[in-house]
Amino acid sequence: MAKKTKEIDTTEVKKEVKKKAPTVKKKAVVESAGVEKVKKTAIKKVAKASEESLPFHDFQVKYYSKFTDFDISLFRAGKHFKLYEKFGSHVLALDGVVGTYFAVWAPNAQYVSVTGNFNGWDKGSHPLMVRWDGSGIWEGFIPKIGNGEIYKYFISSFSGEEMEKADPFALRSEEAPKTASIVWDTWYEWKDQNWMKKRHQHNALNKPMSVYEVHFGSWARGPESPDQFLSFRDMAPKLVAHVKEMGFTHVEFMPLMEHPFYPSWGYQITGYFAATSRYGTPQDLMFLIEEFHKNDIGVIFDWVPSHFPGDAHGLYKFDGTHLYEHADERKGFHPDWKSYIFNYGRNEVRAFLISNALFLLDRFHTDGLRVDAVASMLYLDYSRKEGEWIPNEYGGRENLEAISFLKDFNEAVYAHFPDVQTIAEESTSFGGVSHPTFTGGLGFGQKWMMGWMNDTLKYFKKDPAHRKFHHQDLTFSTVYAFSENFMLPLSHDEVVHGKGSLIDKMPGDEWQKFANLRTLYGYMWTHPGTKLLFMGGEFAQTKEWNQQYSLDWHLLEYAPHQGIKKLVTALNKLYKTEPAMYERSFTGTGFEWIVNDDAENSVLVYARKGNNPKDDLIVVVNLTPVPRNQYRFGVTRPGNWHEIFNSDDEQYWGSGLKNPHTISEAHGSHWKSNSIKVNIPPLAVVVFKAI
Repeated sequence: MAKKTKEIDTTEVKKEVKKKAPTVKKKAVVESAGVEKVKKTAIKKVAKASEESLPFHDFQVKYYSKFTDFDISLFRAGKHFKLYEKFGSHVLALDGVVGTYFAVWAPNAQYVSVTGNFNGWDKGSHPLMVRWDGSGIWEGFIPKIGNGEIYKYFISSFSGEEMEKADPFALRSEEAPKTASIVWDTWYEWKDQNWMKKRHQHNALNKPMSVYEVHFGSWARGPESPDQFLSFRDMAPKLVAHVKEMGFTHVEFMPLMEHPFYPSWGYQITGYFAATSRYGTPQDLMFLIEEFHKNDIGVIFDWVPSHFPGDAHGLYKFDGTHLYEHADERKGFHPDWKSYIFNYGRNEVRAFLISNALFLLDRFHTDGLRVDAVASMLYLDYSRKEGEWIPNEYGGRENLEAISFLKDFNEAVYAHFPDVQTIAEESTSFGGVSHPTFTGGLGFGQKWMMGWMNDTLKYFKKDPAHRKFHHQDLTFSTVYAFSENFMLPLSHDEVVHGKGSLIDKMPGDEWQKFANLRTLYGYMWTHPGTKLLFMGGEFAQTKEWNQQYSLDWHLLEYAPHQGIKKLVTALNKLYKTEPAMYERSFTGTGFEWIVNDDAENSVLVYARKGNNPKDDLIVVVNLTPVPRNQYRFGVTRPGNWHEIFNSDDEQYWGSGLKNPHTISEAHGSHWKSNSIKVNIPPLAVVVFKAI
């Protein structure tokens, strides 16, 4: 039987070290030998005071492993998708002594040790042991340290290069600009069981999904200082209440994992398993998610498996070699973002990334993952000139390794969490992104409809007098609308880098700008597909988004902005309460053109259909500031058709032109047996339903 070590409280040891060597935390100015002497003296003092006989070597690394042979075989095959249960730092008891087990993958290192405040950042005092099986895993148990300990891995490569690296599997990090990892856990007593039991109903493809996209650090700032971040817990009451009031079904957070450079918006990640410490602990983030779930709101995380930054403490050249990235920059360096591309052909890297995806869904109860920059992963020549990329084995431009990885990712996610959604930000015409892998698709649940976004914004920027010459920009989307499960995005990318805010894109005087924006939203919400709107758009933020500042909430003191907020709330209500808006959102049977050729008047009329014909809706869109009186069009069924939504309503700051009573006539029009005549308000969307 292994010898059991009697536990002592190391609090006094740490105090003594700090007292004797106040600069011990500044590893750059402390000699390890001097710290070692102070530490030994401190330990002897504490041991003597407690009348314990505790030799110094009891604080050294003991061999221990959480890996089984089966774990190793899965890891090397790229099929271990819960590596977060093995790698990283884990507090446990060994032979009756509480300490922390460390495990890190560094196959090309000749020496790996754990350094931290607990050992004065001495790279020689706590070396890990490399496994004998060639897996490249270094591991060991260090007694007497636990949650809250700050640490890094010191790695010496065979080339002689020495590095200090954060733990790729760390569950918490120091707040930037500090870069060390922190021993932590993800234990949380969840109280969202009701949501988790029924979330399959909220995430189903035949249910409404209206997503509010949020950059956490700039949604709101501290009331006393515009530079003060609010924590996950402090923000929760206000943010949850706002999303619920607006009627969004889901919230999507731009990346919340640890990133050193705040202006990267979270897309340059160094700590894939650590919630950013800027806003609190992992448990604080869990509390925020739980509050959303208690209010029947799903939470989607942005996930970035496409690239990572070259920060010295991060994944780049982790063990002195190109471990996570390709060595050849034609495959391993991203020219747009000056970052590094994961080596999707390396099994261990695939297992790392897929484990990270499952970790976010498992430990944080997230309801979906929006995968960033999928297009950059799919094509070897993405954003590269001739000669700057390497063709695949067949001479093509497709990244076969990335395609295989994405299929494995989606299969793993839906196998473990069938009630979530994966959503691809993919801007090309690559086929089958949201088709099942068994049919040759990539397996995503949904795909961003970037073509719709580009065509629609290009159209709405034009003067209404010229729109008749660009009518096809709006009608073209339905040619391919049902080739994928599309989400319609008006995301953060459309309101940065000199593009201006959404309201700023609209032409005309103040009234026309707001009327155009109301029309854009009405068209978006009644178009087939799920919806995504970036924060600030719900009340017509006038300034371009800047991550350094809070949204301009004071604009809600003014009627036009109040009108936009009320409009978006009404559209979400319409979307959620009318089955025709969502039951067949991804199939052509849920949509029918009635008028798509009236370019002269810039009018569109189309039907949205659910499973029951009684739920049919007729949508009328007027894209000019000229009212169209007594406009006749065919309807899908006889009966009394009533106006159930009008974006020109006075409560939305519209002109108030309405249709209080509309009756179907037995008069054929547009290939229909029945038709109605209505007054179409200027720059407006009106929805009719047979009652």
